[in-house]
Amino acid sequence: MIKKIGVLTSGGDAPGMNAAIRAVVRTAIQKGIEVYGIHDGYLGMYEGRIERLYRKSVSERLGLGGTFLGTARLKDFAKKEVRQIAIDNLAIYGIDAVVTIGGDGTYRGALALSEMGIHTVGVPGTIDNDISGTDFTIGFDTALNTVVEAVDKLRDTSSSHRRCSIIEVMGRNCGDIAVWTAIAVGAEFVVSKETGFDLQAIIDNVTQAAKAKNHAIIIVAENMVDVNWLAKEVSEKTPFDARATILGHIQRGGRPTAKDRVLASEMGYKAVEALLNDETGVCVCQRNNQIITMPINDALGDDTPPVLEKYKVFKVLW
Repeated sequence: MIKKIGVLTSGGDAPGMNAAIRAVVRTAIQKGIEVYGIHDGYLGMYEGRIERLYRKSVSERLGLGGTFLGTARLKDFAKKEVRQIAIDNLAIYGIDAVVTIGGDGTYRGALALSEMGIHTVGVPGTIDNDISGTDFTIGFDTALNTVVEAVDKLRDTSSSHRRCSIIEVMGRNCGDIAVWTAIAVGAEFVVSKETGFDLQAIIDNVTQAAKAKNHAIIIVAENMVDVNWLAKEVSEKTPFDARATILGHIQRGGRPTAKDRVLASEMGYKAVEALLNDETGVCVCQRNNQIITMPINDALGDDTPPVLEKYKVFKVLW
């Protein structure tokens, strides 16, 4: 019987993580379970930086971006002896189970803990939306809206100066932010891991766009191509003067959207329910608008990414 639950956030921060922590804390307390916050993810677990959380601890946290527990990465957590120290620290507080909120690296840490006897449930918190087992991750919707707002503002300047705006967005391993943004802003081209890079196709599309309007937009996922080089190529080979913009970490911040707040709340609740049902080594997912759990290994599988379906839509509309 689980009596004490630990909760942590790990990896890159994502808007809605605080809402997920809040849901875990309040659900557990209502069921008579003590909750402990683990600061800075697995690093805090290893260093023993753990404190008990109460209802008041998560008051007014629902709409805040980032994570009040802090987050960090600990590569050495892959070592069994490091995890054992972390488990010993959990034992000091009598913690029976842990809810981990983060991306694929966080999930792998949770799975490793589960294999060493700690009940664990993962909750997907990452703006990249790169957990294949779930339709949406916490933070993706907020990041998407942040990017779309930024691109809309860049369009105003591009239109005024007859330019092509080339915008680099996050998502080195998953093109969801890039492709969804491209559809939402009416971009001329999108470059991502799934869609690839084709300079001639970009030149052709931008040249065609110049016949219909006085601006163009290209969305590029990070690590695909040097956007400053691409801007030079577009400037030389199309009627537009191109400018590159790298949005960077602005995409991670901000107050979570209503969609992310609700999703995080539902997933935090489901995580506690899963632990009470004696589930371990699983993660919470949204599939077909239902909140379910599945084995972490399955959720990290190599399913065809849904972004490719969105790209089909984009190719028709560009």
